[in-house]
Amino acid sequence: MFLKIKSKIEKELRRYADSLDKTYRLSSLSPLLLKSIKEFILRDGKRVRPVLFCIGYLGYAKKATPGLYRGALALELLHDFMLVHDDIIDKSLTRRGKPSMHALLGADLAIVTGDVIYALALDVFCAVKENPVRKERALRKLISAALFTASGEFIELLLDAKPIEKVTQADIYKIYDYKTANYTFSSPLTMGAILAGAKENEIKKLLNYGLRLGRAFQIKDDLIGAFGKESETGKSNFTDFEAAKKTLLIWRAYNKSAAKDKKIIKEVFAGKSTRQEGLKNMRRVIKDSGALDYAKNQINGLIKQAQNSINSLSMRGAWRKTLDEFSRKILNVK
Repeated sequence: MFLKIKSKIEKELRRYADSLDKTYRLSSLSPLLLKSIKEFILRDGKRVRPVLFCIGYLGYAKKATPGLYRGALALELLHDFMLVHDDIIDKSLTRRGKPSMHALLGADLAIVTGDVIYALALDVFCAVKENPVRKERALRKLISAALFTASGEFIELLLDAKPIEKVTQADIYKIYDYKTANYTFSSPLTMGAILAGAKENEIKKLLNYGLRLGRAFQIKDDLIGAFGKESETGKSNFTDFEAAKKTLLIWRAYNKSAAKDKKIIKEVFAGKSTRQEGLKNMRRVIKDSGALDYAKNQINGLIKQAQNSINSLSMRGAWRKTLDEFSRKILNVK
């Protein structure tokens, strides 16, 4: 069923993009602004957040309320806003296989374009026709997702400047929870459930499910970032190393390595090696330290914990199964 939801969201996104100028008269302000927004939001994506929002809603409602799929776009637009700003911070030149917004417009114009997309995200949620009290609660959840994600970015930047030997696993999971788990999994699911009128204990279970799944997702994303095919990820395997990102993978590798390999990690973080040499050395250190196997075990453990949460949900059976199937597809696990 999640494929049908994704298809509806894709169609709604195209209709929404086509309506932007009529609704907001953006072309009269700047044709470049309109063109940049439309091109960016229509790029191929997994649409994870709007799909989870719809599953969260339909799992507790009898049927789709008018404007559900249009309102779901708020989660996708929030994601787009985050991507624009994140790429500027990370100095990433590509996004979804194409030039990032700041690579096309420059940092200043990209920041403003991202801000406009955030405003669109808040506005589009108003399309949902539901109980006003529940709708307000869901909207506040959307706003808090933006707040916590930005806060996660803030503490990650502080952590990037912190020596690797002083970083703890708790530091890393805190960032994973704020930057990924909350706004990618927990917030979309709980927003949908809140809008549908689900009970508080169900919302708490969805929150816990999302946090565990989000941690697993981020660890897997770190693995793909370091060992995946660049043609599929759309970015260099060296990006996180070059930016001195303190991932679980790197934290474990550093703490389980001999002095000579710890020196290699520090040298790569300090920019004292070429991309090719640095990537080769980091991959070897990660494997030799056992960090790769550790990360995989963490993923499996978190997925099992998430599974226990989903099995206790009172969500309608078909939708609980859909949630499980979609989550497994996202993580590419059986």
